[in-house]
Amino acid sequence: QVQLVQSGGGSVQTGGSLRLSCAVSPSTWNGNCIGWFRQVPGREREAVATIYSGTDITHYAGAVEGRFTISQDIASKTVYLQMNALKPEDTAMYYCAAGLLRDCWLGAEMDTFPYWGQGTQVNVTS
Repeated sequence: QVQLVQSGGGSVQTGGSLRLSCAVSPSTWNGNCIGWFRQVPGREREAVATIYSGTDITHYAGAVEGRFTISQDIASKTVYLQMNALKPEDTAMYYCAAGLLRDCWLGAEMDTFPYWGQGTQVNVTS
């Protein structure tokens, strides 16, 4: 059964940090792309970062590169998004997603990930 369960998020002041977690079911983990996305009401969902499960191959959106880090704990099949130096424009609902894709970032940009977590809200106040 495909399952992605998110945790983390919340409210933080500008410049602060938060970490999001995404626990991925074993059947979804192997050979898959895992990505983080975010969406603000009234706007399209945007890709934030991707990682190939079991590797250190990552890709980031320009708006977050250098501030956000996607990582994984293979033993627990959990993917993290460490968010530092947060800005008010980072405020959004954040989602993790998984998919068996040839190109993780292209799949993220094309919004073709088939499996999604429940979402978690991140609020950054000025």
